[in-house]
Amino acid sequence: MPQPQLSTLDHFVLTVASIPDTLAFYEDILGMRRDFFTTAQGEQRWALLFGQMKINLHEAGREFEPKARHPTAGSGDLCFLTDAPLQAWVDHFNSRNVAIEAGPVRRTGARAALMSLYVRDPDGNLVEVSEALHD
Repeated sequence: MPQPQLSTLDHFVLTVASIPDTLAFYEDILGMRRDFFTTAQGEQRWALLFGQMKINLHEAGREFEPKARHPTAGSGDLCFLTDAPLQAWVDHFNSRNVAIEAGPVRRTGARAALMSLYVRDPDGNLVEVSEALHD
């Protein structure tokens, strides 16, 4: 019998020090949408929506079960793809006083070569914004 295969990523969980600070950054700086929802178990949760993906948020010390073995705010290294020219992101980050830690630099993505910028979110997670290169 062949091994079953995964098809795509639905969501991931980000452990954060402050849900309000995280919502503000990802909403105001990266253009995601906040989502407040109640689970089937009656737990009230926050998430960030973008494209067809979702980031569920856990506040450090108040995580939902089940959770990562060692949830830690600021331990993430995330890469997001954009259809916008990377220079538009440079201009946007500069206008919002978000320090660009590195880039633009060429990287290797899952499906294509990338040109990437790196910034930090409020917890210090490394956030990569990348434009696919079609050369």
